[in-house]
Amino acid sequence: SMALELDSKAHAHFSFSQSFLFLNPPKRKKMNKMPVNPPSWRNDTVLPLPTEVVANAWAVDAACSGNPGPMEYQCIDLQTGAQVFHYGPIHGTNNIGEFLAIVHALALMQQKGITDKIIYSDSVNAQLWVSKKQCKTKLERTPQTEQLYQVIARAENWLRTHPINIPIIKWETKKWGEIPADLEERDKILFTLHLSAGN
Repeated sequence: SMALELDSKAHAHFSFSQSFLFLNPPKRKKMNKMPVNPPSWRNDTVLPLPTEVVANAWAVDAACSGNPGPMEYQCIDLQTGAQVFHYGPIHGTNNIGEFLAIVHALALMQQKGITDKIIYSDSVNAQLWVSKKQCKTKLERTPQTEQLYQVIARAENWLRTHPINIPIIKWETKKWGEIPADLEERDKILFTLHLSAGN
């Protein structure tokens, strides 16, 4: 089925990545308000994207159960609906996840030689931290958070040593509904694609 085909292509190996495993799923956000199908004129995406949203883009989002708590993040290709990468769960905060998701996307784009896409994120804090090349979290550094702090250090070092040529755009949730990288939204999209494929 198309859903299984998307899943089979969804995983990208990268230094930040680990296996796709929801041992402790975070609390889900509310369902979004996006239309059910793409407009008939729109042939650049399989997703129900608002008119203003560019399809040649990746969208990133994080989720966290508690603050701090089990955190995970993922990236979705807005043209195909496929998952580009997923990380977590790991003990952390939502803001850290949003920050790492943007850096992960930037680094993977550079690794793959992608220069013509944009990145959507609904986190103002994460975009600010990326622009300052520093994750300004107040999460306490403990043995439990040490692994995450090592990932943060690698992300900050990447930002300090690489120019950012990819636009990072604010996803306007109030106007457009939840970002497609929202973890519950991906489940809904895959189910819709699965049905439309006649399975």
